Amino acid sequence: MCGICGIFNQDGSLVPKERLICMIDLLKHRGPDENGFYLDSSFGMAHSRLSIIDLTSGSQPIHNERKNLHIIFNGEIFNYLELREDLLKEGHTFYTNSDTEVIIHLYEDMGVKCLELLNGQFAIAIFDDQKKELFLARDRVGIQPLFYTKLPNSFIFASEMKAILASKMIAPEISPQGLNQIFTFWTNVPASTVFKGINELAPAHYLIMKNQHMKRERYWNLRFSNGTHGMASPRSLEEYKSRLDDLLNDAVRLRLRADVPVAAYLSGGLDSTIVTTLIKKRHQNTLKTFSVNFENEDYDEACYQKEVIDRLGIEHVSVMYKSSDIYKYFEKVIWLTERPILRAGPVPLFLLSKLVRDNNIKVVLTGEGADEFFGGYNIFKETKIRLFLSRQPNSLWRSNLFKKLYPFMSTRSRRSGEFWQSFFEKQVERVDDIFYSHRIRWENTSWVKRFFSPYINESIKNSQPTDDLEAFMCEGSLFEGSMEEESAHEESRYEQSLCKGSLHNDLSKLHPFLRAQYLEIILFMSGYLLSSQGDRMLMGNSVEGRFPFLDHRVIEFANALPINLKMRALNEKYLLKETFRNSIPENVAKRNKQPFRAPGITDFTADTYAHEIMSDLLSEEYIKNYGIFDHHAVILLLKKIKQKGINAAREEMALLGILSTQLLKFIFIENASGCF
Repeated sequence: MCGICGIFNQDGSLVPKERLICMIDLLKHRGPDENGFYLDSSFGMAHSRLSIIDLTSGSQPIHNERKNLHIIFNGEIFNYLELREDLLKEGHTFYTNSDTEVIIHLYEDMGVKCLELLNGQFAIAIFDDQKKELFLARDRVGIQPLFYTKLPNSFIFASEMKAILASKMIAPEISPQGLNQIFTFWTNVPASTVFKGINELAPAHYLIMKNQHMKRERYWNLRFSNGTHGMASPRSLEEYKSRLDDLLNDAVRLRLRADVPVAAYLSGGLDSTIVTTLIKKRHQNTLKTFSVNFENEDYDEACYQKEVIDRLGIEHVSVMYKSSDIYKYFEKVIWLTERPILRAGPVPLFLLSKLVRDNNIKVVLTGEGADEFFGGYNIFKETKIRLFLSRQPNSLWRSNLFKKLYPFMSTRSRRSGEFWQSFFEKQVERVDDIFYSHRIRWENTSWVKRFFSPYINESIKNSQPTDDLEAFMCEGSLFEGSMEEESAHEESRYEQSLCKGSLHNDLSKLHPFLRAQYLEIILFMSGYLLSSQGDRMLMGNSVEGRFPFLDHRVIEFANALPINLKMRALNEKYLLKETFRNSIPENVAKRNKQPFRAPGITDFTADTYAHEIMSDLLSEEYIKNYGIFDHHAVILLLKKIKQKGINAAREEMALLGILSTQLLKFIFIENASGCF
């Protein structure tokens, strides 16, 4: 992985190298090994490198033979060796052995269509100094980040928003609309971010900037069907298993390509165990794996990790996460996420990547993506139960299935059980609602908005995050479609209604289970899991994550599976379990999905410097001065928590959301100077 940034002055004015240096210095954590620059009067770009492939000659920027195209690149193209062979046959010459140079030659021959050939995770910037044209692109599911700002006479881009802010060409300002989205979905809807004027290039999109005109278009679609991709009408479970086994083995094979040692995360769950097992089959030396463990047994999976370690004979290293670590690392985590967070999950993952780097490892393979594409989350089970209940809403027997899914509903107080029963049964008959699977979750998260200040509430009173989501979905996440940025906000109400009508019609054809998968993928996975818990926590310690389950061939296969091969009754990831049942420990194969969770803020008496900063930011003075939250409501919440502790998930979300937002403003606005 690396960091990239650049400036394109559309009025022809010079780009000062000093400004690029200031920007790229803030991305040093993404690429600590070396920096590179390219300047062409009104255009300039910079690259910070984490050396993984072609350690000796792979410095960026890289150019083509005619030296009219120049590229900087963040990520990996895993099939670059095969693509390179084809390019050599076509007469191309190479001066490096890197995957980056493969991209520039493909682009020279094919233009934007080259993206269809890339198996990888990437954020790409290519400048054509003859056409004076900038091309940006992002991978299919958003593993690598890419942000941009369009000003009247300039265009700025970077891997992280802090580098755009460091250009001093845009003033940092919190976006009420961006906050509204995060306090609903836990993430933003592309192209929105939490900062006004800074946009995110959505996954599977490219962008072309030329002559003050910007074009943005989707190049790959997330499609679902009841058929089977790449197979001629499979007739048996064995055929499905064989195809999945082949695809995942090849995805792992490609992701082991590196000129540095490769390791793996091992949580003890099904997905990381499968990935670790497949790596072990190919690994020539002792495989090293890493995990984070917890003092609280409710969160810990060490016993399952041990079974995998003993079976495979791997070298395992773990770190113990303590409740006090949240105070120690929370400020750093928010600097990396560049957005508020509503749960503490990113903190132990930052600690985990630190452990990896402390062991001199730069690359880890992980199991992300399996739950989303093979049906592993409880929200998919909830959707099936709610759909089942909707046919007989008054059935007590069907309603009790929620207690099977969540045993705490039976063991807690009667009042608590009744609350949760009512929660899951809410709007249960609205099966045609395109947000059927997620709406009650979003409404629950939105409870936290009661702490917004009058200013924020006034700013968002006429906006609905679900409208933003529908507008994004209209761009073609499931369907063919493209959009030019400059005309996006000029669509008439009639055109918007046509889009929404078509969207609702097409989504209604999908089974609610598939709709649930789709929403989970385009929002939570791409916007939160692969960002706040993924790339940002890995890159915070200069570690590259690779994800075999997010190989686009695996995704397309999974999206075409019949639902009962993803979840049979309430047995999640059925095909995945059946395919690898004999390769992994029985207890791991049989265990129910345990979502990754981490202890939140529970102790307000921790005597650390970091905690003092947090206390200041939660004080009445700071709440008033920052103007994001209502100080009366916040003080009442803090008083209640100090007296009785946190006794509801919504209270913890509120506390973390308020604190992380205050930290965000402190770091990037109130305390910002020079290059931060």
